[in-house]
Amino acid sequence: MPKRILQGVVTSDKNDQTITVSVERRFKHPVLQKTIRKSKKYRAHDEKNSFKAGDSVRIIECAPKSKTKRWEVLEA
Repeated sequence: MPKRILQGVVTSDKNDQTITVSVERRFKHPVLQKTIRKSKKYRAHDEKNSFKAGDSVRIIECAPKSKTKRWEVLEA
């Protein structure tokens, strides 16, 4: 099964080798036909601590790195 790749914005870089990425998705409500924005936060592994809050990054699924980390940074 292919690994998922998501694009989002870094919201936090306070932890060592970890960033929090907010990923927004847009979809049309099935009944109201109104465009809805939903966001979800993912914790991703950043080996070199190179990304700061506000950066746009792409993350890819990986094997669990810790209790909460299942993603790693692919590129900026």
